[in-house]
Amino acid sequence: MNHRDAFLATLALASVVLCRAQTGTLGVNAPEINTSNDQPVTFRSKVNLVMVPVVVRDAKGEAVGNLTKADFQLFDKGKKQEITKFTVEKVNAESAAKPAAAAEASGAPIERSEPAPTVPVNFVAYLFDDLHMKFGDMVYVRDAAGRSIDALQPNTRAAIFTVSGQGAVDFTDDRAKLHNALLKLRPRPIIGNSHDCPDVSYYMGDLIVNKNDGQAFQAVVWETMACMHLTPQQMQVAVDLTKSAANVAVESGGHEVQVSLSTLKDVVRRISLMPGQRNIILVSPGFFIFDDQRYEELDVVDRAVRSSVVISALDARGLYTLVPGGDIDQNAYDPNAERLKDQYRHQDAIAASGVLMEMAAGTGGNLIENTNDFDAGFRKLAAPPEYIYMLGFTPDNLKPDGSFHRLKVTVNARERLDLQARHGYFAPKKQESEEAQAKEEIETAVFSRDEMHDLPVELHTQYFKASDTDAKLKVLASVDLGQLAFRKDAGRNVNDLTLVSAVFDNNGNFVSGVRKTLHLRLFDTTMEKLKHAPPFQITSSFDVAPGTYLIRLVVRDAEGHLMAGESGEVQIP
Repeated sequence: MNHRDAFLATLALASVVLCRAQTGTLGVNAPEINTSNDQPVTFRSKVNLVMVPVVVRDAKGEAVGNLTKADFQLFDKGKKQEITKFTVEKVNAESAAKPAAAAEASGAPIERSEPAPTVPVNFVAYLFDDLHMKFGDMVYVRDAAGRSIDALQPNTRAAIFTVSGQGAVDFTDDRAKLHNALLKLRPRPIIGNSHDCPDVSYYMGDLIVNKNDGQAFQAVVWETMACMHLTPQQMQVAVDLTKSAANVAVESGGHEVQVSLSTLKDVVRRISLMPGQRNIILVSPGFFIFDDQRYEELDVVDRAVRSSVVISALDARGLYTLVPGGDIDQNAYDPNAERLKDQYRHQDAIAASGVLMEMAAGTGGNLIENTNDFDAGFRKLAAPPEYIYMLGFTPDNLKPDGSFHRLKVTVNARERLDLQARHGYFAPKKQESEEAQAKEEIETAVFSRDEMHDLPVELHTQYFKASDTDAKLKVLASVDLGQLAFRKDAGRNVNDLTLVSAVFDNNGNFVSGVRKTLHLRLFDTTMEKLKHAPPFQITSSFDVAPGTYLIRLVVRDAEGHLMAGESGEVQIP
């Protein structure tokens, strides 16, 4: 069971419905804890909200962070959109979670939480594309990655992942484990190239098989004639070999691309469960993607954006040049064949870089290419740009038909600025239910370190040591019910609060979580009492061992779709 499944399973088992008990503070009957007036509630729905990360750099290449919403214009399929959500994320890898204040003990003796040492706030996943990378390139980037890992700050946790899935090491501060994983890296193509003659890449196979490019087909036929030393009378043999090689290239290449995108999606899902700044470094020579694979590609981008995961990329080919004529000195049958093949090789190389550019531009990351200085590249990629603008808009009448929407972002400025923004998105293929969206929002917020204050919520922690090896950790959520918005229904003021308390260890791994649902069905008289009542407290308890923990509290209300998110640290000696 992976971390996400464990989290969901734990919450499902620990879910508690609070519609009774805890009524002593208000002095009311349990089923009607309420307060609100008859004014209509303004709902803030996040349905179809599209988020567009934008990085703006000046002429010196420095990130610009002083722009406002009015400086930006956003277009969807050429139609100007209203930017309804605008934030500027300032990256600070050294920041730590705000310590949670200790609440007063009640009942049994409880020790106060002391200020805790800094827990990890930055997570870097190194993803090596061992399906497409050559051994020579892998050696250089592997060694540079090792030096990059040694330079990481103590509050950073790193992980090693591979596209093949072999030799992975999950997030840890154990540098020796990470270096050992790097030493075991090897190219692991799913299907070896059994057609060295003719040499047909995935890109060329697509042109021949899917696009019926006669020129590309003829160029490979002539190459086959030359490398197989066939006579003109054996032309049909070359034709058959070309068709076979093209089909194999499409089948094997498509499989490798599917595995690559699936693995990248899994890494996004894995790192999104870490409670802090999250950065993926994709180390790859790039790979060509069919048009019908673009949906999967941009689905990775969309998942990363929604989970505040930045994907950066390092082109493992470094500063490379293509050798004219390939491995054949001269084609005696058609002097233009090798010129055409060189042209296709060049186009293939450009197309392979496209996926790296798409991932970086779409998530606010960086792309390092055409350089052999991998050390400098890793240093730059280990942290995302200092400023990332998040522009959000809700498309009008967005149809769940899976169609592609091209995006364009412009900025009004006197000086010359370079923009890096998401290129587009696919409309959903089906509309998610409001309940499913709420669950996704809560899950994303739990594994974030963002502070959200839409609701009047405060986090407090307490702990009690039963022995040297056992402790009881309490997470207290104080909620001012009098400031919530309610909906009138059958004479009652209605709202539901979902509270999730989660505990993470010193490496940022999920330990345990509890979800509680507070159903509020309040009479008007109770609403009046809430105006003068102290904050309502909901307590969640965890059995833990002594150690350092990150605490995350997320609260969401059903009526206003508002959220609060608080983080804290606790050290139990």
